Amino acid sequence: MNHSVVTEFIILGITKKPELQGIIFLFFLIIYLVAFLGNMLIIIAVIYNNTLHTPMYVFLLTLAVVDIICTTSIIPKMLGTMLTSENTISYAGCMSQLFFFTWSLGAEMVLFTTMAYDRYVAICFPLHYSTIMNHHMCVALLSMVMAIAVTNSWVHTALIMRLTFCGPNTIDHFFCEKPPLLALSCSPVRINEVMVYVADITLAIGDFILTCISYGFIIVVILRIRTVEGKRKAFSACSSHLTVMTLYYSPVIYTYIRPASSYTFEIDKVVAALYTLVTPTLNPMVYSFQNREMQAGIRNVFAFLKHW
Repeated sequence: MNHSVVTEFIILGITKKPELQGIIFLFFLIIYLVAFLGNMLIIIAVIYNNTLHTPMYVFLLTLAVVDIICTTSIIPKMLGTMLTSENTISYAGCMSQLFFFTWSLGAEMVLFTTMAYDRYVAICFPLHYSTIMNHHMCVALLSMVMAIAVTNSWVHTALIMRLTFCGPNTIDHFFCEKPPLLALSCSPVRINEVMVYVADITLAIGDFILTCISYGFIIVVILRIRTVEGKRKAFSACSSHLTVMTLYYSPVIYTYIRPASSYTFEIDKVVAALYTLVTPTLNPMVYSFQNREMQAGIRNVFAFLKHW
């Protein structure tokens, strides 16, 4: 299926300035460790505590797994490249990185919408929540998330693998992302661009609109809360969720809505860092660590570890 003459790619990384390599390496390493450990803590807390075996926390656990896959598919290779100056990646490795990153990107966007729907049901229909969000509904929603993410990833990866890369094989990015790969192709990329537009409109813009609609209904219910403190806490939670989602959706929409000829990779690298590293780091802090039940669950984990 692959007629490419390119067997490996050269990844230029974040910057070409040697004096900045050390600072960037340390920054990305710290952020990656914070994202990895924060999301692992959520996974362990949800699995270990039976009280957290509810749809909301199962969705948070899934989000944590997706965030770990997203960052781990990109950052360790990038850090290894900066540490060893071995800046090549095999064709197969590049396609694998593209597949897992695209999968996590799609899964995260659909998960945001699923989580917003879960909060909508919980706040707007509290008496019917357990009936609506039962085990079967939870499994159905997660199956939908996985099906959409896998389909989206397979389509884009397969279309990239159909392209011919005649050289140069230098990717002006810090990982195998679709825009720089399309820019390197010496065969027509029109079909790829169309499918990127379709995915951007349906997954990014579509999911963002649906998520905002759910939060719109939630805010209406919040306005009916009589206590000022109750309104303040509810608005604080909603605003922080919407801020993180905006930080995620905006750069994704910006990156994929343009034709290959208009890519500006120096800017795109900074934009890509927002949805590959910053958002996975913020998700645990915004969605989980502010939650009292999750805080109790994490304390239970540390209490259990002390007895080992």
